[in-house]
Amino acid sequence: MVFCSLIRTFDLRSKVGCTSEKQNKFLISFGFSLGLHYFDLRSKVLSLEKTQIKFGFLLAYSYLCSMKYTLNIRGQLVDLSQPQVMGILNATPDSFFAGSRQQTEEEVARRANEIVEQGGTMIDVGAYSTRPGHVEVSEAEEMERLRRALKVVRREQPNVVLSVDTFRADVARMVVEEYGADIINDVSEGEDANMFRTVARLGIPYILMSVQSDLRTTLLAFAKKVQMLRDVGQKDIILDPGFGFGKTVEQNYRLMNEMEKLLVMQLPLLVGISRKSMIFKLLGTTPDASLNGTTVLNTIALMKGASILRVHDVKEAVECVRITAATKPQHTEP
Repeated sequence: MVFCSLIRTFDLRSKVGCTSEKQNKFLISFGFSLGLHYFDLRSKVLSLEKTQIKFGFLLAYSYLCSMKYTLNIRGQLVDLSQPQVMGILNATPDSFFAGSRQQTEEEVARRANEIVEQGGTMIDVGAYSTRPGHVEVSEAEEMERLRRALKVVRREQPNVVLSVDTFRADVARMVVEEYGADIINDVSEGEDANMFRTVARLGIPYILMSVQSDLRTTLLAFAKKVQMLRDVGQKDIILDPGFGFGKTVEQNYRLMNEMEKLLVMQLPLLVGISRKSMIFKLLGTTPDASLNGTTVLNTIALMKGASILRVHDVKEAVECVRITAATKPQHTEP
């Protein structure tokens, strides 16, 4: 029966207040089966009450939203029950948002300090622009740009959680071994055949970003790639839906509308929509005029279960986290 595979994967029996194990399995597995596109169970639900279906899904969704995720950073557990803000630092001359480009030592130092002063707990450093029409950068050039930037970031903020945005396994190995990078942020969905084994061997968290166009294919790709990562021993995995990658404006918003269904993977979600074209194309503006739209989408993402916001505007994102948290009920341990 299709429910059995869900129960084996998501052992929620002790977490839901049902009167029996049989009811528990039914509500959790059936609720999610209905919610996810890739389980075509329409023919199986016709005889069931809609209230039962909704109740099962809501129980499962409520539980997954309350899950507490942690990351192992240098032997210390970072708690993601309070969403974290990751500030963007682009060591590139051509990133799509001009305000994010830092190339000189002074600019990198200023930006690293600004992120932390405004409440960011993570810094994501990139040296290869992935904007539409970007110029190809060799691996050697990407490494050189990162070496210049990471040296300064580590000097200015030695304790910050340092993420590096790269899709190349050799670059990932270099930034971890030479500069102690804490997270690898891969926007290619693991395109480099050596990436999964490399990050597993390095023992650091890995951000797996989707380049798929809809929820169904995103879930299928995540399920496949997460299993591949587990098979090589990768422990901490963060999922990024990949807003702005491989999607039209309409597809981006459709995925945002359904993003909470990604919680079925039982892994923390990172959302990066900061000043992207899904905002300024919809509103007919520019990246420079997209802060308000970014704040709206960041708020929606938090309400749908995001654990990390990757942003240009750290202060505003931190305020989103605080305000959104204030709207949620405060649970106390019995």
